[in-house]
Amino acid sequence: MKRPTPSAPIKLRELAALAVFAALMIALQVAMAQLPNIELVSLLIILATVFMGPKSLLAVFAFVLVEGLIYGFHIWWINYLYVWPLLVLIVWGLRRWSHPLLWAVVAGAFGLFFGTLCSLPYFLTGGIGAGIGYIIQGIPFDLVHCISNIALVLLIYHPLAKILAKILPR
Repeated sequence: MKRPTPSAPIKLRELAALAVFAALMIALQVAMAQLPNIELVSLLIILATVFMGPKSLLAVFAFVLVEGLIYGFHIWWINYLYVWPLLVLIVWGLRRWSHPLLWAVVAGAFGLFFGTLCSLPYFLTGGIGAGIGYIIQGIPFDLVHCISNIALVLLIYHPLAKILAKILPR
């Protein structure tokens, strides 16, 4: 008797799409690096998760690995190991209410709390003062992150989702 597999294997089309998502995350993050906390990675992770589900974690971890290779494996890199996958889990949990307005709120909240989420290693390595200091000094950046995530999702989620719906039917 054939044993059931715990999850469906990744098809070649899905693997190619995940590679494109990872490449876009990397390329756009590097291209937009001069803009403080304005990024398209959150939007791309939301789209990847909406269309590909938990498999999108492969693109996320590829992005995180290449970020470390480009910028170095410092304490900030530890944040990326849990912060970006957390966004995948949030989106996957809300997938049945998929709507651009919901994703704008999720992306905005994620941007607003990004610094707080990233403070964990600073609490662990520098104590409570370092963690709180990290959060406080990042508030202006988190506000920009929040507003830009909302604007970007409202502006381009729908057109990108229409394209992806033709390429990657859910």
